Amino acid sequence: MAQNTNPWGRKLDPLAEDVAAVLKRMGGSAHQKDVVERVAAMKRQRGEMVAQDLAAKIVEVFEHYRDLFFRPFGEGSQRWALQPGLA
Repeated sequence: MAQNTNPWGRKLDPLAEDVAAVLKRMGGSAHQKDVVERVAAMKRQRGEMVAQDLAAKIVEVFEHYRDLFFRPFGEGSQRWALQPGLA
């Protein structure tokens, strides 16, 4: 089975890797809702279960990995982006 690789050279939560991959494919930033939908689609394609609380888990990933993700339009916005240099 292929493993996710990440450009940060450290072990990431697999969900964080999925979120980063989605943002990268979307040009580096996207609305939170779009990220959730695309991560869910990726999971389905891999035959994985999509948890009912996926959106909440993704928000937790965004908040936990602030060195990787940020809100380009400021706090309160639901748009997220990869930190500059990662996109």
